[in-house]
Amino acid sequence: MMRVHHVGYLVKHLAPAQQAFARLGYTETSPAVYDPDRDADIAFWTLGTCTVELVCPRSERSVVAGLLKKFKNTPYHLCYETDDLEGELKRLENAGFMRIDDPAAAPAVPGEARVVFLYSAQIGLIELLTQRP
Repeated sequence: MMRVHHVGYLVKHLAPAQQAFARLGYTETSPAVYDPDRDADIAFWTLGTCTVELVCPRSERSVVAGLLKKFKNTPYHLCYETDDLEGELKRLENAGFMRIDDPAAAPAVPGEARVVFLYSAQIGLIELLTQRP
């Protein structure tokens, strides 16, 4: 079973984005953490039951730097949490989703979290997250 965990929000500058989300009533639930695999700073902010993940690339080598150039500051993925990462990954691949990376550590998520990204031509980019090893 999957449940929505967060909306990934790509931003050029982290501090102004955090200030804007604060003005909307969001509160910081996880301070910014550097993710070396994605070369990006990542922070989580929450309003009620909605969580956004602010993703700010540090350099041109970041996997999201090209998206930022093309789309500017924008939501760009939905993340679904699951207790069965391998099972959901297999199910989604069989349903036509294309895996774009292998499961990897998620340093911005507390605990032993792992994530993997998939793409669908019909809905775009999604992320699967598990907080189980």
